[in-house]
Amino acid sequence: MAHVLFVCLHNAGRSQMSEALFTRAAAGHHEARSAGTMPGDRVHPKVVEAMREHGIDLAGRTPHKLTQADAEWADVVVTMGCGDECPYVPGAQYVDWELEDPKGRPIDEVRATRDEIERRVVELIDELDD
Repeated sequence: MAHVLFVCLHNAGRSQMSEALFTRAAAGHHEARSAGTMPGDRVHPKVVEAMREHGIDLAGRTPHKLTQADAEWADVVVTMGCGDECPYVPGAQYVDWELEDPKGRPIDEVRATRDEIERRVVELIDELDD
């Protein structure tokens, strides 16, 4: 079982979607967490809307501040726009996903980001299962 940590700046969009989509797709074979280097107050409303369309409710989630313990827990760290503030832990595999921040974007763009994350999550799980 692999531990995957999804990190973005505010943990209010990309990383929340990634964690939820990964958890569903991994079906208990791998675990995921998400965090932000400067967490927001809540998950972006359009992110909540786009994920509900996929049967996942993020409305009750609270953005989580990245801790050293989170980084040390991870076998794989997927970064998304956190730049130099992203953690580095020797021995973990690092992957950077260049994805638009959904904050303030129209719902169609948030859906496109969600769908791209879902595609990448499936690829990542396939790699972990090999």
